[in-house]
Amino acid sequence: MRLLGISGSLSRGSRTSRLIQEVLDVAAQEPGVETDLLEVSHRGIVFCDGRPPEVYEGETRRVIDTVVAADAYVVGSPMYRGSYTGAFKNLFDLLPNDALSGKAVGLVATGGSDHHFLALEHQLRPLLSFFRAYTVPGTVYAQNAHFIGSGLADDTRVACRLLAGEVVRLARAVESGQAGPAYPVIVRRPDQQKP
Repeated sequence: MRLLGISGSLSRGSRTSRLIQEVLDVAAQEPGVETDLLEVSHRGIVFCDGRPPEVYEGETRRVIDTVVAADAYVVGSPMYRGSYTGAFKNLFDLLPNDALSGKAVGLVATGGSDHHFLALEHQLRPLLSFFRAYTVPGTVYAQNAHFIGSGLADDTRVACRLLAGEVVRLARAVESGQAGPAYPVIVRRPDQQKP
């Protein structure tokens, strides 16, 4: 099982990335689970401009292919103004509609206080629902008080451990593929067609 962490933070080695990495580290202890972390703001991804996903090239193409190839995910973003970052949203704008269909996803987020913890339910979960992913019911939200030096508070570590276990368990319980009715066919303008 390839479990991919996707961090929407704009800072390398951010708290969001650290939180996702904690979940990945626990999941990697499970037999047959390989993990990797994708920090979207450091991969040279171009802005989505409405072209079909298969038309993008270079680093953007490699990132799209990496996301599509994963079997399960732990995704997260810092919350600014009650929502995820633009870099995070841009990645999901680039993905094919069926990229995450039928795959398990764990959700994490960070913020300066508890003020934005519900953004997990009102922002992240609906986005993943659009992609027909199976999101684990529990989430991990960490604010400033949950980070101690370069580590995490004990209760946050426990939450990460529980999330890791649930993502792996759900991914093993469901098969990737179609989840729900088929999407309508998107008719592209001639200038958006693949050459």
